[in-house]
Amino acid sequence: MPKYLNDMRKLLIFILISFTATATAQVKPTPAKERLKLIEQRKLLNQPSKITETAFRNIGPSVMSGRVVDLEVNPSDATEFYIAYATGGLWHTLNNGISFQPVFDSADIITIGDIAVNWSNRDIWVGTGEVNSSRSSYAGMGIYKYSNTNKTWNWMGLPESHHIGKLQLHPTDPNTVWVAVLGHLYSANKDRGVYKTTDGGITWKQVLYIDENTGSVDIDINPINPNELYTALWYRTRRANNFEECGKTSGIYKSTDGGNNWNLISTPTSGFPTGDGVGRIGLAVFPKNPTILYAVVDNNNKTISTNSAVSTDSSKYLLTDFKSLSKEQFAALDDKKLSDFIKSPRTLLPAKYSVNSLKELVANDQLAPTTIYDFLFDANTALFDTPIIGCELYRSDDAGKTWRKTNEKPISIYSTYGYYFGMAFVSPANENKIILTGVDLMMSEDGGKNFKSISSPIVHSDHHFVWMDAQKEGHFINGNDGGVNMTYDDGKNWAKLNTPSVGQFYSVAIDMARPYNVYGGLQDNGTWFGPSNHIESTRWLASGDYPFKTIGGGDGMQVQVDWRDNKTVYSGFQFGNYTRQVIGATGSSRERYKSVQPIRELGQSALRFNWQSPILISRHNQDIFYFGSNKLHRSFNKGDSLVAMGGDLTTNPIQGDIPFGTLTTISESPLRFGLIYTGSDDGNIQVTKDGGYSWNLINRKLPKGLYISRVVASAFKESRVYATLNGYRNDYFAALIYKSEDYGATWIQINTDLPMEPVNVIREDPANENILYIGTDGGLYVSIDGGNTSLKWSKGLPYSLPIHDIAIQARENEIVLGTHGRSIYIAGLSGIQKEAQKK
Repeated sequence: MPKYLNDMRKLLIFILISFTATATAQVKPTPAKERLKLIEQRKLLNQPSKITETAFRNIGPSVMSGRVVDLEVNPSDATEFYIAYATGGLWHTLNNGISFQPVFDSADIITIGDIAVNWSNRDIWVGTGEVNSSRSSYAGMGIYKYSNTNKTWNWMGLPESHHIGKLQLHPTDPNTVWVAVLGHLYSANKDRGVYKTTDGGITWKQVLYIDENTGSVDIDINPINPNELYTALWYRTRRANNFEECGKTSGIYKSTDGGNNWNLISTPTSGFPTGDGVGRIGLAVFPKNPTILYAVVDNNNKTISTNSAVSTDSSKYLLTDFKSLSKEQFAALDDKKLSDFIKSPRTLLPAKYSVNSLKELVANDQLAPTTIYDFLFDANTALFDTPIIGCELYRSDDAGKTWRKTNEKPISIYSTYGYYFGMAFVSPANENKIILTGVDLMMSEDGGKNFKSISSPIVHSDHHFVWMDAQKEGHFINGNDGGVNMTYDDGKNWAKLNTPSVGQFYSVAIDMARPYNVYGGLQDNGTWFGPSNHIESTRWLASGDYPFKTIGGGDGMQVQVDWRDNKTVYSGFQFGNYTRQVIGATGSSRERYKSVQPIRELGQSALRFNWQSPILISRHNQDIFYFGSNKLHRSFNKGDSLVAMGGDLTTNPIQGDIPFGTLTTISESPLRFGLIYTGSDDGNIQVTKDGGYSWNLINRKLPKGLYISRVVASAFKESRVYATLNGYRNDYFAALIYKSEDYGATWIQINTDLPMEPVNVIREDPANENILYIGTDGGLYVSIDGGNTSLKWSKGLPYSLPIHDIAIQARENEIVLGTHGRSIYIAGLSGIQKEAQKK
C-alpha cells in the first residue's frame, strides 16, 4: 500500500476513534473488580422463590446449530470429545457425537474462547470470551478449571482478559499453562498478550506484552521441547462505528525458555509479511518435526490501486469502476456494459433509469458522476467487495528463522473478514497436509501449494476449528457456524452432529395459530419457524420431517407476523434486507419474496441500516408496516411502498466502516395509533405522537452514546414507556433500565439491583402491569413490583445465558425466550402472576 494512503488511513482511524470516545464520554469500560461483583449479586437474586419456581422447557430447534470455537478429542479414544460453542457452553460426548451432555452450565459465564483438556488427569481448562471479534463475541471473565479430583469448576483469574485465543498446556507438567489473551474487544487495555502459570492457575504472570491494542490470538508449542513456544500477536481495534483489523504490531514471536522471554521472528528480512496490512495470524507446529511450522495470515494489503477509475476487466463493470469517475469519464462509459450493470438483479437501481437518462443527468449536473457508486455502496459491499489480498499461508522449515509463501494461487476463503477465522491445522502424521478455515474449508496435500474445498452441502460455511486424527488418516472433526461435522475420508463424505439446541437467536416472534408458532432469526443460520409445543427428540429422523422450517437465509434478523392469517411474514437478513412472504405460497423466489426495504432516488442521501434493522407491524392496522433505517419509514400497503416519516432520528455521526447512527428499536403504543418511539445505536430516543410528522428527542437526561437496545411503550398506561441502554459496544457492563410516566419527558432508573450485565430487552406481563421480564447478556430476570426489585429466573436454564429477545403469547399466557446460544425456551406465566397477586 502506498505510504500516503497508509498515512491517510491512520489519520482517519484516529479521527474515528477520537469521535467515538467523545460520543461515549459519559461511560468508561467497566473495571474487572466491579464486573466480578455480579457473581455475588446473581446469588442474591437467585434465591429459591415460589415466584420463579416454574421451569422453562427448550423447544429447540437443533437442526441448525451455533458457532463452534474449539474442540478437544481424547487421544486414546476418539469417540470421546468436548465441543465448545461461542455462546452455547461446553458439551461432552462419549459416543462419537451421537449425543452430548452440557458440562459447563453452572458456571458464572457460558461464553467460550478456547478449551484445553489434560487427558492424563482429566482436568478441563476453559478460557471464556470468544476471540473471533464479531458483533456477538461476548466478553468473558477469565479462566475456569474443572478439577476431576474435586468434581468442581473453579474460577482461576484473568478477569480483564475478556477474549481468550488459546490455552496451551505443558505436555508433562499439569501445573504449567500458557494463555493467549487477545484482550478487550471495544476498548484498549493492558491485560493482553501471553500469560503463564506454573502453579495450576493460582497465580499468573504476563510474560509478553506489546501495547494496549495488540493481543495474543494464538499460541503453539514444540511437544518435544516444551521450552520452545510460538505466539501470534494481532493488532485490532473495534468501536461501535469502526473496525481496524490489522496493524504493524501484528506478528509472530518465539520463546526458547518456556515463555519467559520472547523475540519477534516475523521480521522484514524473514520473508513473512510486515507492516500495517498484517491482520490475524494462526499457527500450526508439525509435531513429528517441530522445526516445521505454518502460519496463515489475513493480509489486508490491497490487490489493486485504490485510486483507479475504471476496471481493466473488458467483459463487465464492477461497482468500484464507478467510484472515482469524472464527468467526462462517465460520458465515455461503454453503453452495453453500463446497461448490463444497471439491469443486473444484484444492482437494484430504480427501474426508471436507462443508460441514456443516466448520462444525460450526469452531463447536466443533475447527478454526480459517482452517483452509481454512491447509491449502491453499503455495508454489505464494504464487507464483501473490498479488494485485499486476504488469506495467505507461509511455512518455515527452520523453526521460524525464515518463511516462504506456499500458495501459488490466491486462497479466496476470507473475503474481507479474515479476522473471523485465521486458523491453520497440519496433520499430525503428514507435514504436507494442511487445512485452512474460512468461509470455505480448504485442504492442501502438497504443503500448501494448492488447495481444494472439502466441504459439502451438509457442512455449514464459516469454519473455525478442525481436529485431525493422528491414528486414522482422513478422520477430521470440523466446528463451524452451523455446528459440528465429522468425516473419515478426507471430506468426501460428512456426518452432521447437531443434537444440542445451541442456536444463536437474535430475535423471536409469535403468531396466533393453534398451537402458536415461534419465529426467529439466528446468527448465520437464517430465519426459522416451528410449533411452540415442539419437544426435541431424534424421532424426526425416521420421517425426515423436522418440525421447524426455514424461511430465509443469511444472518436471520427480526420477524413480524400478520396475525390475521398467521402466514404473511416479514423477515430478512443483515443490514435491512427484508422481504415479505406468504408461508406455503408457490412460485419462483422472485414471486414469493417481495422486498420491503426502503428505496431512495439516485442522488439522495444514503440510508443507514443497522446489522439488525428494526421492523414492526402496527397491531392497530396490520396493513401498516414500519421500518427503521436512520429514519422511520411507514407503509400503508404491507411494505409495497414506504415513506420516510421525518428526517434523521440519530445524531448523524461520523461514519467508519461499520454502519453507525442507525435505528435499533421501534415501539408503537398498543393504546394509541401513531404514538411511536424509536431508539438508535448512538443513544437517541425519539417520540412522535402524530405518526411521524413531528418528533421530540427525549433522552437528553439519560447516559449519552449508548446503544438503545429496546424502547417499549406500555400496554397499561399511554404515557408510560421503558428504555434499556446497552454498553456492550463500550465494554461497559452496567444494567441500565429506565421508565417514564410522561412520554419520556422525565425518566427514573429501575431494577437498580441487577448485576453487571448489559440489558437487551424488557417486556411487560400481559395481565399485571407491575410484572416485568428482563433479558440480559447473563440471563432472565423478573420484577413483580414495577422495577423496584429483581429476581433471577433460571429454572430449566443454564445459570448464565445471553437472552437476546422475549416474546409474550398473551392468549396462552406464556413467555418465549430467544437466547443467543441455547435456541428457544418457553414457560407459563400463571405461577408468577399468582404469587405477584398475593403480594
